[in-house]
This record gives sequence, structure tokens and C-alpha cells, in this order.
Amino acid sequence: MNEKVENILQTWHKHFEDEENQYSEFEPSDIEYFVGCMLYNHFAFSKAHHNLKTMDLSYDFLSSCGEYYEKFEKEIASINFESEEEALEFLQNYIQESKAKYTKPELYLLDRMEYHVNAMAERYEKKVDVQKIDFKNPLLRK
Repeated sequence: MNEKVENILQTWHKHFEDEENQYSEFEPSDIEYFVGCMLYNHFAFSKAHHNLKTMDLSYDFLSSCGEYYEKFEKEIASINFESEEEALEFLQNYIQESKAKYTKPELYLLDRMEYHVNAMAERYEKKVDVQKIDFKNPLLRK
């Protein structure tokens, strides 16, 4: 994992170890999810659906993450790649490494992000622009 990203994750995990810094329904995997959102927003993928050009950072997380957010936002902004495809691969690897830290019940937000990012990766692979998103349950597709 990228050293800057790893430092961000370690710092926020340490910050949220203190239960007074946690919000209701806090899960440790939220930290990886929100750092993933920060990466996603920084990379500004051109093949993202128009209503998913950015991923919202939860007010609960933002209000609880301490004085670190602006500093870490700058750290994230300093991670750059030659192409969107390289940035996409970086984000996919980040998601896989993050998911490996948790059990299935803790992966709800990371799974959602992975589903969206993988669908976007398919558009890059097929060199198509997004027209609409099919929000049907992928388990029900034939």
C-alpha cells in the first residue's frame, strides 16, 4: 500500500480507538472506506457516472475525524498517476488490501465502493462512455 495512504489509515485508526471520537454505528472499516472516497474524489474519473463523479464523505465521519482532514486531503492530492487507468488500478488495489483486513459483516461500505469502481473499470476496459447505470441487483442478473 502507498506509504502516504498507510500513514493516513494508521493515524485515523489510532484516533478512532478512543471511543469518544467514534460516532454511532462506527465500524473500523469506515476509515478505509472514507479514505477510498477521498482517493476516488481526488482522481476525478472521467468515466464515472455523472451523479457519481464524487462520493460523499459522511458528516458523522467528517465531524469525528479530528484535525487531520485538511492535512490528509493534501496528502491524498499529492498522489498522482500518468493516466486515469493507473489511478483506477491503484484504487482497486487499495480496496482489495482494505477488504483483506475485515470480516464480511464489516465490508458493507467497501463492497459498495468496490462494485461501483469495478463497474467503472469495465467501462475503461471496453473504452465506452457511461450513458446510464443499471442499479439492478448483480446477483439477479443472468
